[in-house]
Formats: sequence, structure tokens, C-alpha cells
Amino acid sequence: MEPILELSGLTKVYPGGLKALDDVDLTIRKGEIFALLGPNGAGKTTLIGAVCGLVRPSGGTIRAFGHDLATDWRKARARIGLVPQELSTDMFEPVKRAVSYSRGLFGLPPDPTRIEEILRSLSLWEKRDERIMALSGGMKRRVLIAKALAHEPDLLFLDEPTAGVDVELRKGMWAIIDQMRARGVTIILTTHYIEEAEEMADRIGVIRNGQIIAVDEKDALMAKLGRTEAHIALAEPMQTLLPAIAQFPVEIEQRGMSLCYRGGDGTGRGKAEVADLTKALTHAGIDYVGIETRESSLEDIFVSLLGENAQ
Repeated sequence: MEPILELSGLTKVYPGGLKALDDVDLTIRKGEIFALLGPNGAGKTTLIGAVCGLVRPSGGTIRAFGHDLATDWRKARARIGLVPQELSTDMFEPVKRAVSYSRGLFGLPPDPTRIEEILRSLSLWEKRDERIMALSGGMKRRVLIAKALAHEPDLLFLDEPTAGVDVELRKGMWAIIDQMRARGVTIILTTHYIEEAEEMADRIGVIRNGQIIAVDEKDALMAKLGRTEAHIALAEPMQTLLPAIAQFPVEIEQRGMSLCYRGGDGTGRGKAEVADLTKALTHAGIDYVGIETRESSLEDIFVSLLGENAQ
């Protein structure tokens, strides 16, 4: 796919020596949803701020829509929207006026029809004359999205868009994001809810200490780094592993009443190994009464990646 954003060697060092971004290379494709995951302080918000003109990089280049943001930022910035993490906004303004004002900030003419369309799509039309301060947290979050969409961006940053909202509203946000993608908007999402990335994203990037430590298609990442885990309940306790069983990546648990298998690579090998393990148990005359298996979630992979890179 055509790249819409290209970061090369992007670095940010704050006064005092804190390196928030460390030689980041990243390419975002047109029309995709890209989830950027990382712990607090990893550099996610700094990266977004650098692209959106809120943070001045210390080094490297940012190209958006073919424009170098260091020399031709106006043309590129007009096509970028940001839904910030913080809810600080024009709290005393009515919803419709605040969203209309955001459109005018980018030099676009008034378009009441477009503003109504945005507000209706976010279930905000009935609240259009209410002051933002009177809205619930979830509705305030929707106003932030409406303000970001007012100038019809082609690239939209969502920095923790569902933070502080309940499960029902979060699922509603997912539907809104899906609608935006269907209209051709490229979306970069940061989130602490790993299931959100697993549900929505086409590609996943993991950032730690200002460095990108993994980038891949979501399915490819889960296939490459995923694992199979199986718990086999034994009919009789096992004190030591027989040689035929010890060749598998298993451990004895629950005082000998369970075998735990952890292996595979997310491509199906793990399931096949579990099948071979059960055959080996049967061949060795070891009876079992139940098996529970599960595949790694994206959260498991994320935690594993962070643990490996902390060492």
C-alpha cells in the first residue's frame, strides 16, 4: 500500500537528557489502522506530538503525504487530525459551535451540513446546543473526535480514545473507528486496552524506552510470537517426567496432578505437539482425565515482548 507517513531516525531528547524517542523508523500505509502499544513513558504521546507539530524533534525526518514536516508543514498538517488523551477542551462552549470552530482553524469555510453529519455519526446531534462541561465523560470523548474530524483529515491520531469510558461506550467507539476507516481515513491508535488493538488494528507496533521493538501485521505477529498452552489433568500423580514425556516443553504442576505444556509458535505446531504429547502419555500407560488448551492473546505477546527487552 501507498505510505502516508514516514518517520526516519526520529529522535527527541528533552532538557535534562531524557531521550523520549530514540532513532525511530516507521512507515504507515494509507487506509490502515495501526496500533502503537507501549507502557507509560514509552514515547507514544511524544511520537504523536512530533507528527502533529506539538513537539519539536531533536533529529530525524517526518514525511506526511510526501511533504517534509520540517519545511512544508502547513500542507501536511491540514490533512492530519488528533484526538488527544486529555479531556482539556473548550468546556464552556456548546458542542456544535466548538466543532465548527475547529473546522475554521484550518481555514475551511463553514459547512453546517458536514458538521451535522459528523455530530449525528457520533450520536452528538441531540447534544449540539449543550455546553461540553455538562456532558458525560464518554460524550466529551466523542466531542474530541468530532473536533478532530471537522476539517476532514486523511490521517487521524487517536491517543487513548477510550480511556475512562465504560465497556459499552468503548465498543461504540470501536464501531465509530471502523466507520472512519471505511471512509478511507488512516488511523494511528494508542491504547492501554490490548483487546482494542486486537479487535481493530491491521498492524501492531510496540514501543519501549523510545525505541520501536516490533512492527508487523497483527495476524503475522500473533503467528510468529504466539504460543500454545495446555494443561493436562492426570488420573494419578506424577513425580518425575519419563524420558518420552521430558522431550516436550512440559512441567509438572499441582503436586504432580497436572502437566503444563507451553510451546509452539502460533502456526499450529503447538496443537500438533499437544496431540503428540497425549499419544506419548497413552503409550507410556499414563492416564489423564482432561485437557485445556489456549492460544496466546495479543496481550500475552505484548507482555512477553516487553519482558524480553527489559533484560
